[in-house]
Amino acid sequence: MTNWQADWTQWDREHIWHPYSSFDNPPPVFPVVSASGVRLTLADGREIIDGMASWWSAIHGYNHPVLNKAATDQLASMSHVMFGGLTHPAAVSLCQKLVTMTPAGLEKVFLADSGSVAVEVAVKMALQYWASCGKAEKHKLIALRNGYHGDTMGAMAICDPVTGMHHLFANNLPQHHFVPAPSAGFNEPVNTQDIAALEKLLETRHQEIAALIVEPVVQGAGGMRFYSPGYLTAFRELCDRYNVLLIFDEIATGFGRSGKLFAAEHADVSPDILCLGKGLTAGYLTLAATLCTNRVSDVISKGEAGAFMHGPTFMGNPLACAIANASIELLMSQDWAGNVQRIEAGLTRGLEPARQLPGVSDVRTLGAIGVIELEEPLDLRRHQQTFVDNGVWVRPFGKLVYTMPPYIMNDNDLATLTGAMVNTLQQIL
Repeated sequence: MTNWQADWTQWDREHIWHPYSSFDNPPPVFPVVSASGVRLTLADGREIIDGMASWWSAIHGYNHPVLNKAATDQLASMSHVMFGGLTHPAAVSLCQKLVTMTPAGLEKVFLADSGSVAVEVAVKMALQYWASCGKAEKHKLIALRNGYHGDTMGAMAICDPVTGMHHLFANNLPQHHFVPAPSAGFNEPVNTQDIAALEKLLETRHQEIAALIVEPVVQGAGGMRFYSPGYLTAFRELCDRYNVLLIFDEIATGFGRSGKLFAAEHADVSPDILCLGKGLTAGYLTLAATLCTNRVSDVISKGEAGAFMHGPTFMGNPLACAIANASIELLMSQDWAGNVQRIEAGLTRGLEPARQLPGVSDVRTLGAIGVIELEEPLDLRRHQQTFVDNGVWVRPFGKLVYTMPPYIMNDNDLATLTGAMVNTLQQIL
């Protein structure tokens, strides 16, 4: 590392606030100078395999020529134009793709600028829908325990109050209802007791409930839990019965991550509102989308305000939309489903030896997601370095050591990644 690199990394340590970090005994931060394919190059020259796809977004890896070309082509015309009163081909093309590929019935698209904002938009849609119906008393939401939906204020309010990392703000957030997380695993039948708890709440409080929001099939940051798709069918039936909207947060699962293009497809269920993000632009730029049915949009449009009351500055950013178009076209031009199945097989095979390690409570895979769950949390400050020294970028949180690799990762790199995860835990445990 040069003196200049040492200087800027030290400046970073003293002045830049990284996600979920403290300036008092901060966790290590590793300087990256370039990225290509599935590898990150550190300032000291080492290359490490990225098992996180930059928080699950870089589905095509880094520095992809197709996406690079889409970005440079769009830059030649315009990088940004306001979406208020204007439109452009990149946004129209993207919204056409999203309406076509998402679950049936989702006909309207609102483009935002991050996953958390997509959730905020979904919540506001639900609340404004009922207000426009003359039922402003329907202003509460139901969310699942172990759920996670983002870091902004409205999103925090529907994260699990305990595992959602936001308990410090509990007194400042709207108070919503929570029901037990689905207890049946992905290949198990629905636990009727879980559904009974939700049904009882809806039966007694549906007059005040605007919507149920869930992460379908995969609960991400709340525990990397995979649950039975049968719950989605039950959620849809109960929401219809008690006149409540159903919101699916597919920010983590959209675009193939769970083995289906969208996790809702595991149960062939359509929500009233759908949130997308992360893989939408393959990690190039921040962009998100919230889709809804004609029913939702029609009621809001004819309500008191006469418009949906939200409008981000960078909504429909042309550069982001152009890259999202290219990413979706790239994904759909390939056998993405077969590729995700290949990754799932590699993750299953490579992580299986972890079951024999002391301190490991579970090993599970679904699509391009692999999880090793420990009995006790890891200390990120102590153990992150060990993963890097073993040649991989895997960022554990709590009791979870997991990977969501880029879809372009080949079998050799996948074996190296999973082997390093198991070997690192063997060193640590």
